[in-house]
Formats: sequence, structure tokens, C-alpha cells
Amino acid sequence: MKLNKYTSVAAALLFGFGLSGHAQTKQWTLEECVRYALENNITIKLTELDLKSAEIDKKSALGSFLPSVNASASHSWNIGLNQNITTGLLENQTTQYSSVGATVGVDLYRGLQNQNAYRRAKLSIIASQYQLVKMQEDISLNVASAFLQILSNKEDLKVKKEQLLIDEKRLARSEEMVNAGTIPRGDLFDLRATVATDKQNIAVSENNLLISKLSLAQLLQLKEFADFDVVDDTKITDENNILAQSPIEIYNKARETRTELKLAQTNLEIAEKNVTIAKGAYQPTLSAFYNFNTRASYSDIITGSTLNTTRPTNQIGFVEGTNQAVLQNNYSPILGGPAPIFDQFNDNKGQSFGLQLSVPIFNGFATRNNVERSKVSLEKSKIDLEQKSLDLQRNVYTAFTDARAALNTYESATVTLEARQQAYNYAKEKYDVGLMNSFDFTQAQTLLTNAQSDVIRTKYDYMFKIKILEFYFGIPIVPIITK
Repeated sequence: MKLNKYTSVAAALLFGFGLSGHAQTKQWTLEECVRYALENNITIKLTELDLKSAEIDKKSALGSFLPSVNASASHSWNIGLNQNITTGLLENQTTQYSSVGATVGVDLYRGLQNQNAYRRAKLSIIASQYQLVKMQEDISLNVASAFLQILSNKEDLKVKKEQLLIDEKRLARSEEMVNAGTIPRGDLFDLRATVATDKQNIAVSENNLLISKLSLAQLLQLKEFADFDVVDDTKITDENNILAQSPIEIYNKARETRTELKLAQTNLEIAEKNVTIAKGAYQPTLSAFYNFNTRASYSDIITGSTLNTTRPTNQIGFVEGTNQAVLQNNYSPILGGPAPIFDQFNDNKGQSFGLQLSVPIFNGFATRNNVERSKVSLEKSKIDLEQKSLDLQRNVYTAFTDARAALNTYESATVTLEARQQAYNYAKEKYDVGLMNSFDFTQAQTLLTNAQSDVIRTKYDYMFKIKILEFYFGIPIVPIITK
């Protein structure tokens, strides 16, 4: 037997899920799904890391108020022709030299840039928190949509299976009637085709159900989803009576609670701080510094002197008039080992401190361009806030209208289903007594099946749109707690 593409996909998914008739499957409620997603979804985890980065940026901004302290140390070897620091003569020798130092610097004034950068960092944390909440709200709605899709596919599959049972019973009865010569054999062929179509529809519905379960399991980041299933909660209730509210009341409530407006407002405040920080570069900067250094040498030092026995005197000139040579004693230095290292460090200490003033005069229009660029970003933030407010108003009125329309559509579909059911029952009575042919009866049955599908589709569409409207009114599926 050749399988169609839907049957093949369904069989593959059934194998992948490893479904077994005796396995005990945990059934998840909508609230459990949302809570699990809020704790485990990868996108939310990435947004939480952005919040941690913003907190680190705040620490960095706070650190700009603190002094900078740096220590240095060096040790060098000089090999070859070098000046002997003891005798002052150039000699081929190897000398060693050590130095240590420390520098302390602190900004006294930088055009209030440090203060404004710290305020901006705090606003960035608030913006990251709002971004996290918005992501959690979006994931909650996505989970609700996926959850309701599973329920819709479950009901659709149930309807398809019930239809198959009805058609199989009709087929068995028709075979008896054909054998008895009551109805023509052609009706039997139509019923066999109908049963085959029912089985194909079941395969498609099973495929859709498995895919919807897989989608929700992946959204929840479940590692073990072989037996994943949800509670069959198909009741329709507007528990919060949200449709009793007017669109303007929902919009006013949304302006107070919706995260996207809070995020846009915070981004506007950040843009204003960026302008202030950029303007601060026009002002002079004043900083203070303190420097300490000391050094030590490993060369020999002069500890005394003695008369040179080889050349005891040196001629330093002549007496004017007599040309008598003028002599002086020729002493040679007595060299000893270097002084102790720590004594040298103590004796060679040096300190410096002072203030440094820097006045910006011209830097290739860099500061000016930064200010203008930050002003452009500020205007964008203002427009974005205005656009977010307009979008929210449009979305609220659209969501309210969609929810009303979804309710009316569902109610109409229910009335249509009742009428189609009565028409089907009447057609069945006529068909059973031979007053209706198989084709006309199949048409009545098809209309009933379509009406049942419409009820299922409109019911869950209405349920989801009620959830959206509740979100705008500040009623989440589960309370969202920021970390």
C-alpha cells in the first residue's frame, strides 16, 4: 500500500515520540506551561543575561568616581659600553638597575559626564528589566497560542474519528443492503471512498496534533517530550468579563501597564542623558595626580680614596711669570659593593603631585558631531514613544473588535452547527428508508463536518483573542515576577 505524504509524516512523528498505549503521560495545564516557559525558555535566558550586563555597566559607571591607582616596577641590564654612574667614565661593563613607582589619579571635574553616565546606567537597568518583562509576556502569549492549537487539533481529531465510526457503520449496513438488493452497488463504492477519505483526514489531523505538541514542547525547551500532552480544558469562559469593558477603558489601563510604553519612555530618558553626556565634553576637565618613585643600582660605589703610588701627582697648570708647574695630589677612588637594596630604595625616594587642567578648544568637530548625533537619537526616541502609543491604541481597539467578532462568529457557527445537525438527522432518516441517494446524503454529511470544524476553529480563536485582550488590560496568564 502506498502511503501519502501526510501518513508518512504522521508515522515518522509517532515513531519519534515513541507513543505507547500503556505509558502514563503527564498532562500540562496552561498555567504550568507558561510558568515552565518563563523559567526555561532560551530567549528569556538571553534577555536575563542582557540585564546582568546592564548591572555590570552600572558598576563600571560607579567606578569612574573612584581614583585610579597604578603601580609599576622594572629591572634592567645594561651590557657593553655604558657610563659608570660611580666614576662617570665610559666602560665596557654590565650594570643592573631597579625602579618602582606608584601613581594615583582622580577626576575632579569632567563636565558632569561621570554623574550623568551613572544615571544613564541606572536607566539602562530599568530598560533591561522592561525588556525582560516584555519578552516574558510575548512568550506567555506564544505558549497560550500553541496550547490552544493543541486543544483545537485534539477536538478536530476527535470529530474526524467519530465521523469515521459513523461512515464505517454506514458502509457495513450498506453492504448488507446491497447483498439484499435494496440499494444499488454504486452507493457502496461511494461509501468506500468516503471511508478512505475519512482515514486520510484522520492521518492529517494526527499529524497536525503531533506537530502542535512538538512546537509547544520546543517552546518550553523540554528535553524529554516523548509523552508530552496537555489537559483537555475546552471550556469557554470570559472569567474577567473583559468584553464588558469599553475600548477606551482598556486603552487607558494599557497605557498604565503595558511594558512597551514603559520601555519606550525609559529609552527616551536614556537618549536625553546621552545628549547631556555629549555636551559635557565641551567643558574643561580637571584632575589631580600623585606620583611616588624610587630606584636602586647594583653597581659598585666609592667608599673612600687613596694616594696613587704610581702617579702621585697631576700637573694642573703653570705659575705665571716663572712657568713653574703647579701640581696636586692624585687620589684614586676606593670602590666597594653597592649599598643594601632597601637602603637605596629608602634614600632615593621621590614624590610629585599636582593638578591637571584640560580645556577643549578644537578636536575636528568630534564633540559637536557627537552632540548632534545624540540629538538625532533623542528625536528618534521621541517619535518611537509616540508611535508606540499610537500602535497601542490601534492594537487595543483592534483586539477588542476582533474579540467581539470572534465571539459573534463562534455563536453563529454554533447556530449553524445545530441547523446542520438537524439537516443531517433528517437526511439520514430519508437515506435509511431509501428516499435519498448516497451522493446527496454524503453532501449533507460533509456540510455537518465543515460546521463542526468551524465551531472548533472559531471557539479557540475566540479563546485566544480574549487572552490578548486580557493582556492589554493588565491580566497576565500567570503573574510575571522580575528578578
